[in-house]
Amino acid sequence: MGRSLRCAVMMLLALMSSRAIAQDVPGLEACTAEKQMERRTGCLQSNDDFLAQTISKLSRETQARMAASGRELAAARAEIATLKSAMEKLNGELAQMKEKIESTGKK
Repeated sequence: MGRSLRCAVMMLLALMSSRAIAQDVPGLEACTAEKQMERRTGCLQSNDDFLAQTISKLSRETQARMAASGRELAAARAEIATLKSAMEKLNGELAQMKEKIESTGKK
């Protein structure tokens, strides 16, 4: 147990002491920091491409959610229509039963 703990601490120290390599994150780059116009233009184009892809992805996801909601709404409407039909049938049967009771009660 002690040996594995020491190994983990040594690995953690090694990771902390190494310098992290900077990595550009598309869409989050600060293009104004670039001094060369070509690099600045490339940075802006990279950000623009990233944002366009993100918008396209979100648009597809939104369309898919809207289509799913439309299907759920159609199913709910069909179920409501079925329930209304069953309710009307039951109301009709209830009215018939009331008529039978009233007609047998009058005799």
